[in-house]
Amino acid sequence: MSFTVYPALDIREGRVVRLLQGDYAQQTTYGDDPLPRAKAFAAAGASWMHLVDLDAARAGGYTLAPLLNAIASESGLKVQTGGGIRRRDDVARLLDAGAARVVVGSVSVREPETVIGWLQAFGADRLTIALDARQADDGRWLLPVHGWTETADVTLDVLAQRYAQAGMRHLLCTDIARDGMLSGPNIDLYRHLSNLLPGVAVQASGGVRSAADVADAKAVGCGGAILGKALLEGRMTLQEALAC
Repeated sequence: MSFTVYPALDIREGRVVRLLQGDYAQQTTYGDDPLPRAKAFAAAGASWMHLVDLDAARAGGYTLAPLLNAIASESGLKVQTGGGIRRRDDVARLLDAGAARVVVGSVSVREPETVIGWLQAFGADRLTIALDARQADDGRWLLPVHGWTETADVTLDVLAQRYAQAGMRHLLCTDIARDGMLSGPNIDLYRHLSNLLPGVAVQASGGVRSAADVADAKAVGCGGAILGKALLEGRMTLQEALAC
């Protein structure tokens, strides 16, 4: 399985930001220049990027279509993007706007049968299923929803296997406890998922802080890693990550 490095930009009100563990009250702003940053990713050698609409993730209604189109047409990057995807029409609209792959988050947990239908309708290579997880005291990985304030009845393992059986090829799994913390990715989790889901490209998300972390994710069988805060804060270069 090939390995993909996804430099990431989270956008809120037109600005490049990062949230701490998904908390909108704990935001750091890095500038209002997402398109130049995307072009810099391409210049550094990236082939993909990860783009998140934080406004839509909270309220629904994806707002970044013009930016998405500009990145896709002007940088040459393939863009994986999401935020606020609720309906089949949302997926179609993002693909039409230039997305190479659409990230489907909360609705993947709430309405798996609906999303399985999208996998079949659009093709498994056009969708990334995003499952944000938090480990319970008993070791099970739970799936918080509604802004991580409630917990779904199904566990990560059960739902991920259900999607794999339905043809899922791309799974983005964020360890909520590590999101934005620069504490290193949960390599044990990603090793487990890679073993559980053969043939699925698992994207490590949350805590990646160095090129060594990227190499570790690749070593345990991941298909990619999301690079956010560490790049924005200059803790590693994109070239260093791509060299892994």
